[in-house]
Amino acid sequence: MKLVVDANIPAADACFGGFGEVIKRPGREISAEHLRDADALITRSVTPVNASLLAESAVRFVGTCTIGIDHVDTHYLAEHDIAFASAPGCNAEAVVDYVLASLLTLAERQGWRLLDRCVGIVGVGNVGSRLQARLQTLGLDVLACDPPRAEREGESGFTSLETLIERCDVLCLHTPLVSTGPHATQHLLDAERINELAPGTVVLNAGRGDCIDGLALRSRLAGQNDLTAVLDVWENEPAIDAALHDLATLATPHIAGYSLDGKLRGSLMIHQALAAHVNETSELSLNAICPSPALASMTLQQALPSEDALRLCARAVYDVRRDHERLTREAYALGVAKGFDACRVNYPLRREFSTLSVRLKGDAHTLAPVLSAAGFRVE
Repeated sequence: MKLVVDANIPAADACFGGFGEVIKRPGREISAEHLRDADALITRSVTPVNASLLAESAVRFVGTCTIGIDHVDTHYLAEHDIAFASAPGCNAEAVVDYVLASLLTLAERQGWRLLDRCVGIVGVGNVGSRLQARLQTLGLDVLACDPPRAEREGESGFTSLETLIERCDVLCLHTPLVSTGPHATQHLLDAERINELAPGTVVLNAGRGDCIDGLALRSRLAGQNDLTAVLDVWENEPAIDAALHDLATLATPHIAGYSLDGKLRGSLMIHQALAAHVNETSELSLNAICPSPALASMTLQQALPSEDALRLCARAVYDVRRDHERLTREAYALGVAKGFDACRVNYPLRREFSTLSVRLKGDAHTLAPVLSAAGFRVE
């Protein structure tokens, strides 16, 4: 078997080498020519998988090591009997870490307490549900909007987007991109809704870039400068709107889920799907491909204010400010599109909150509930 694999997929040899010859290519450079005699294609989100890529190929299996699948023409795959697998939930914990790290950074910069905020979550799937659970365990007031789930499960526990806009201090978007139909999410936050946001609202998008009307958001930020934008996903990636980038308080290059742990889960899930496709048994485990973290534990000798303790532990594992600064630097040096991709391709090793064990001594034991709620292991 010949497999063409995105060169940015970690543990590719361990996960796919046992099936045959692995050919690694940068995701944006994978072409129809590379796939003519390939049996399988393993991608991430930057490779558009459609008829123009696959029509002349021998590919019978496509796997994307990502949650999102809007870069894949699943109808084409089904019509041509090409097996398909994705990795739902693989990096959800990393995205929640990103949201918490971002909000803790904003709270410090702007002088408010995260634990006093009301947060609205739009899209309560793999990521949104985990974010809701962590925030509620931390004690925050959380409202959830997910019309497809409300339609299936009943209205209890869900509210409208209009209510979130009216009541919430923070609006977090975690929806897939749906272009048409009753629950379309393209430009879900359009000009009208963006103009309805109260001054001081934080808008955080770690779902899909097209779910926000970028021009409308840029106009509000440039004209009134009374919102805070945290943007990890963008319209027209990698050629993102440079002016919107400059106006965002935190701007990162679609890396919210880019933890090593999340990537390896994605690789393993597609490995398992491919094994099932070829009727093989897989015994590979996450432990077998996941290294120990560089920082496995830290000790707090005395109590700190709860949000100071959260920031300290969060930044020991992941500091979102570095990703913001790296994108700004690379965009200036290489241009926005090349800088955006350079940040993703050369992304530094990052682990998840759950890989850090926090030892508490003396009165620091009072911090156990809040640190545990945020996702750290507490001793």
